[in-house]
Amino acid sequence: MPETARLVRIPTLKTPVDFREHVASLGIDLPCEESIVTGSASPLAQQLEHVTINGKKIGNRYAVQPMEGWDGTTTGGIAPEVLRRWERFGQSGAKLIFGGEAMAVRPDGRANPNQLIIDEANKAGLVKLRETLVAAHTSHFGKTDDLVIGFQLTHSGRFCKPNDKFRMEPRVAYRHPILDGKFNVTSDNQVWTDDEIERLAEDYVVAARVARDAGADFIDIKHCHGYLLHELLSAYTRPGNYGGSFENRTRVLREIVTGIRASGNNIDLAVRLSAFDFVPFKPDPARSQPGKLGPGIPEDFSHCLPYRYAFGVNGNNPVEYDLTEPSRFLELCAQLGVKIVNLSAGSPYYNPHIQRPAAYPPSDGYQPPEDPLVGVARQINVVRQLKARAPKSLIIVGTAYSYLQEYLPHVAQYVVRHGWTDIIGLGRMVLAYPAILSDAIQKGTLATKSLCRTFSDCTTAPRNGLISGCYPFDKYYSTRPESRKLKEIKKAVGA
Repeated sequence: MPETARLVRIPTLKTPVDFREHVASLGIDLPCEESIVTGSASPLAQQLEHVTINGKKIGNRYAVQPMEGWDGTTTGGIAPEVLRRWERFGQSGAKLIFGGEAMAVRPDGRANPNQLIIDEANKAGLVKLRETLVAAHTSHFGKTDDLVIGFQLTHSGRFCKPNDKFRMEPRVAYRHPILDGKFNVTSDNQVWTDDEIERLAEDYVVAARVARDAGADFIDIKHCHGYLLHELLSAYTRPGNYGGSFENRTRVLREIVTGIRASGNNIDLAVRLSAFDFVPFKPDPARSQPGKLGPGIPEDFSHCLPYRYAFGVNGNNPVEYDLTEPSRFLELCAQLGVKIVNLSAGSPYYNPHIQRPAAYPPSDGYQPPEDPLVGVARQINVVRQLKARAPKSLIIVGTAYSYLQEYLPHVAQYVVRHGWTDIIGLGRMVLAYPAILSDAIQKGTLATKSLCRTFSDCTTAPRNGLISGCYPFDKYYSTRPESRKLKEIKKAVGA
């Protein structure tokens, strides 16, 4: 975004015509229908017919995305805040709960000391989470035989902070010429050995059994946002069985799936994938001021071309995507019996405007370098391209809709109606306004005062050691003492 450009805020666009005119001025492809369609005529209300999950057909076309909680117990169990969040997931009306919560497959894989751990010790709590969600959904919507709930399995890899909210303990797939300094990677001893990765695959197999026993309909084997399995997809420079070739870089997924099936576990499978990545970004120092972050610019990558440290990127110009390998990855997923692929992009840790377009940055981020609608359109159109190439056996979930705010239903209707994606995934918007799409379908109107305005508080708070939640629009959090601390933190950094 040029230095003199002013960001046009979505609430200032009063009609769909205004929205479309603004989109046209940006030169992007982002369709918007004229009005919200209600009732059974809504594309978002349609049951998904072509694939079943645990014998069930997903009852509508929107999903709750997996999010990383910072509010479990220190042993990885549930706490009241986690239970409340899952209850709200049930109240959302979404018939696909895609992971709900990022759950570490072992204690050292947590991104924070209060992240859930999916193991035998915590299984009873996971049962309670699922039952709470189902009860809330039953109370509001009645029917649950078309409600599909999955658990997301993860190891945080480069972003591990399992013991202290402010101390990185990274374990990485390979040494990265830009990210190592940012995330305290100083030694080759922090790189996983092949033997360690083999044992990690076994941990996923055990976690999958716990998920099945706890009542999950499927598991999401997380491959996104720079976490470990996503990082392995870009391990071009790594020697051994898990680096170099596409076959090696996807070996761990094949081993996890093979191990799950060999154990007799028939739970259905999904993958959340960052379909493309860019180089890390940083605030432009020339346009940063005390208490005011500058707009994001790419880190200098001239010393590491061709760029071999990201998946789905143009190695000669790593601020452009290349969908050759992501398309091949979708074919592999179908061959392995994966039924759902949820497509995201980038990482919230080093290029958040790519992954999570927003008007306001997190405290450790940067001002948007482009109108966030450009980032929304980028992801929507990548999903469109990949879905057109993907095996028909896959359910495709699209991402990056929250920034659309008032026009989220209008855009979502179009992309589902025209087959750009099968399902719309919502993350932070559900924290602010769980019922956004059920309201759209049932009433044709939205509670605009509840809409997520992408203030990034749900990121800034946990990054600074505070409990996770929507501070601006959820009174449960806005009335807590952490809310005051959060305002002080944001003021200090100009976020």
